[in-house]
Amino acid sequence: MRILLRVKPGASRTAVGGRYDGPSGPALVVSVAARAVEGQATKAVLEEVAAAFGVRRSAVTLVRGATSRDKLVAVEGEENVLRPRLEHLLG
Repeated sequence: MRILLRVKPGASRTAVGGRYDGPSGPALVVSVAARAVEGQATKAVLEEVAAAFGVRRSAVTLVRGATSRDKLVAVEGEENVLRPRLEHLLG
């Protein structure tokens, strides 16, 4: 399943949840403490998304947006399990 993300690097605390209505449609907000330097924030985002969806880190891959706040990730797993979790996280 592919999921749009809106990343907030350098946040005071790490959190996955919330909705950002951007030009590409609704995106899941992911806040991470890591700074956007040398891919640290992107790495932290992928780890947090994996934890939020209850999958292995290797099941989450970056599709687009390595250097952008707007990212597209692919999460491997059963859609009937992932979809309700996404809806809950979007709020």
